[in-house]
Amino acid sequence: MSAELQSDWGRVADDGTVYVRTLNGERSVGQYAEGTPEEALEFFTNRYDALAFEVHLLEQRIGAGKLSPEEAVSAVKSLREQVVEANAVGDLTVLAARLDANAPLIAIQRDAKRAEKAQRTAESKVEKERIVGEAERLAESKDWRNGANRLRDLLDQWKALPRLDKATDDTLWRRFSGARTTYTRHRKAHFAEEHERRDSARVIKERLAGEAESLATSTEWGPTAGRYRDLMRDWKTAGPAPRDIDDELWTRFRGAQDAFFGARDAADAELDKEFAVNAELKEEILIEAEKLVPVTDVEAAKKAFRDLADRWDAAGKVPRDRMKDLEGRMRKVEQAIRSVEDDKWKRTDPEKSARADDMIGKLEAGIADEQAKLDKARSSGDDRSVKRLEESLANKQAFLDMARKASQEFS
Repeated sequence: MSAELQSDWGRVADDGTVYVRTLNGERSVGQYAEGTPEEALEFFTNRYDALAFEVHLLEQRIGAGKLSPEEAVSAVKSLREQVVEANAVGDLTVLAARLDANAPLIAIQRDAKRAEKAQRTAESKVEKERIVGEAERLAESKDWRNGANRLRDLLDQWKALPRLDKATDDTLWRRFSGARTTYTRHRKAHFAEEHERRDSARVIKERLAGEAESLATSTEWGPTAGRYRDLMRDWKTAGPAPRDIDDELWTRFRGAQDAFFGARDAADAELDKEFAVNAELKEEILIEAEKLVPVTDVEAAKKAFRDLADRWDAAGKVPRDRMKDLEGRMRKVEQAIRSVEDDKWKRTDPEKSARADDMIGKLEAGIADEQAKLDKARSSGDDRSVKRLEESLANKQAFLDMARKASQEFS
């Protein structure tokens, strides 16, 4: 090799050894015996440039927050060790200082991460307390349809939240888990009871369907119709059986019921045909009865109506769709006769007549007494008393006239 080659941060000795200058003096970084001093210096300078690029990249990543504070500290430490001990030629002290300069930013980021973690933890605590509260309310509810699905949703929400400190997290988890266990136990007990009730209802409805089928061919229309009403009431109070069985039993029950009432309706239709003649007879009776109104002779009307009523009863039953109209018309005639009879009784009531006569007697006596007082006042010239007595006498005379008129109505 030729004479030694020097640069700002290192040199190449005559024997090809390359040195780097540091604050603690120079140190050997290696040899490049195969080439020229220039090539040797360039080789180790390129190593420095590569380190500087790594430092630059790390600065950018830390500045952009790409690394957690712990990752950043570890990366800085590792790269600094490489820089300090690097077999490279360049200002290694500056590179180390640039790495050290990241410490304040990392500290700020660490504080920010701690604050962010504390915020997330606080929010997680609030959210977990909400989840626990809802789960405990569900545990005391009877929402068997939606409760289980909702508790599964709450569990998924719990798993997605950050953990708290162990004591708090464990306490809340025990409450949440306990609520889920309580709800599940209550739900299982409910469906067990429900199954028992439905099975009991199945037994009852099988008996009711069987009895309904046994009555389907009965021709005792009245008693059997009443029994079917009782069976329907018992069916409703029995509650639901298992769905598939309930539908099957209802088909049997309703089929038997329809068969019976269909047969009864057919029988009634035949009777209605027979009763049509009776309806015509009652129409003729009604024509005679309705001629009794308006009533002029109540006693004669009563006698005639009794005869018509006997003929009415003897005529027999009428079709059901005619019954209401015909009966209503006959009752209307009967009520008209009774109303006239009641009015006559009111007019001839002996008790009312006696009370009217008694009142007339009292009024006449009072008028005679009042007249005597008036004559005395006139003879004494007491004009004030005369006026008062004349007014009193006029009022009593008016009452007497009314009482006499009322008494005439009872005579």
